[in-house]
Amino acid sequence: MKAQKYSLLIVLAVFVGAVAGLIIASNLQWTPSGVAADSQEKVKITLGSTEPVSQDLLDLRATSKAFVEVSKTVSPAVVTINSQKVVKRRNWHPFMDDDFFRRFFRTPEDEEQVLRGLGSGVIINPDGYIITNNHVIEGADEITVSLDDKEYEAKIIGRDPDSDIAIIRIEKDGLPTIKLGHSDELEVGEWVLAIGNPFSDVFQRTVTAGIVSAKGRRLDRLGGGSITYQDFIQTDAAINPGNSGGALVNLNGELVGINTAIVGQTNVGIGFAIPIDLARNVMEQLINEGRVIRGWLGVYIDVVDENVAAAFGWKEARGVQVLRVQEDSPAEKAGIKATDIILKVNDSEINDPNELTNLIASYAPKTKVSLTVWREDKETVVSVKLGERPTEVAASSDSLSEDNLAKLGLEVQDLTSSLARRYGYDEDGVLVAGVRSGSPADRERIREGDLIISVDKKAVKSVSELNERLSGFQENEIVLFRLKRGEMSFFRALRLPKAEK
Repeated sequence: MKAQKYSLLIVLAVFVGAVAGLIIASNLQWTPSGVAADSQEKVKITLGSTEPVSQDLLDLRATSKAFVEVSKTVSPAVVTINSQKVVKRRNWHPFMDDDFFRRFFRTPEDEEQVLRGLGSGVIINPDGYIITNNHVIEGADEITVSLDDKEYEAKIIGRDPDSDIAIIRIEKDGLPTIKLGHSDELEVGEWVLAIGNPFSDVFQRTVTAGIVSAKGRRLDRLGGGSITYQDFIQTDAAINPGNSGGALVNLNGELVGINTAIVGQTNVGIGFAIPIDLARNVMEQLINEGRVIRGWLGVYIDVVDENVAAAFGWKEARGVQVLRVQEDSPAEKAGIKATDIILKVNDSEINDPNELTNLIASYAPKTKVSLTVWREDKETVVSVKLGERPTEVAASSDSLSEDNLAKLGLEVQDLTSSLARRYGYDEDGVLVAGVRSGSPADRERIREGDLIISVDKKAVKSVSELNERLSGFQENEIVLFRLKRGEMSFFRALRLPKAEK
């Protein structure tokens, strides 16, 4: 019996001691409190880390911060441009041309339709001057600019379809601007930001990032043949419809390009911008003169491939070959010959026809330049006083056919063997060397690089034959062209417009 009592007392003592120990430990916080414990202590969550960060990660964070700072700095100078024009659409019916039918059935002939366009622009002067693409505002009856949730009417200061640059102005001063950079200093692989209004004016000042993918691009094979002066910056920064006319900036916050074109209908990682070094000269002339005046040499040129170089005794596939010299042109007066290969303009080396075209156009008329040419197995320096580039240049000396070519908006040249290889043509014809924006040829979707096979169902194999065919057409008559583009042949009917008075 005593043993049982001692046992009970021992168990009771152990129990009491355990309970007392738990109470003491709890008060002295010797054991952690549970999440669901009835305690006044708050649960603390530590954010971030104090562990050391690698230099690579710090560099990435610095780049990200640069994107933020550049976006804050330049975005206020990018605006939304809305345009609209009224066009008449004819309600066609098989009997529309019958006076009896129209008199008794009252068939409506024309309806007015409003076409709206969306684009972007960049403020380049605090007094309201804005640069954009010509195709954003071309043909518009009304242009408005959205800035800080307000709309301002804009007027056109000047347009240059040859470079796709236009200047508009709003009546407001003290506006934010972007510092102009130097696109020639851009390097392939360099970071750039594109800012504009993709798809809708709801998405104003959208910022995308990418790199410079390439420089000196041409869009001839992508439908950009109506733009004469092409030297595009290619970027993978997302550019979409509505971005046209917007800013391409570097990480210094400098404007290095005007976003202009994309491949396809939406962004696929290939966008194009007009370099600011090309645009700067154009916009200054548009603001100061209302038009662009360019230097003119007066030659038709082509690339120098290995075969051409070997045939002329030139050591490398570089420079441009002169195919023909226009009559009474600066080149003819200076003694440039059709067999010359132009290697340099002053100290600038020439590698392809595009470089020569853009460089000559950058000089003012009456400027004297030195051309280094390869002639008769040696280099020769020829001094040329540049003229003013005509509004339309046609490859023809026949006045009537040249006038008809100009009216149709066509610039043509003979198809050489190197051009045939370049464009993949294996038959005779006349090559379209340029198409004026807004011309009958442009409206019928004829593009630079197309091959004219026949006119009025008669074959043409040279510029002289084309001139002969066109000389027989009068104003308002329809000229039927058969053309080839790649492997596809097609017809285009162009009405010869009346001469402007």
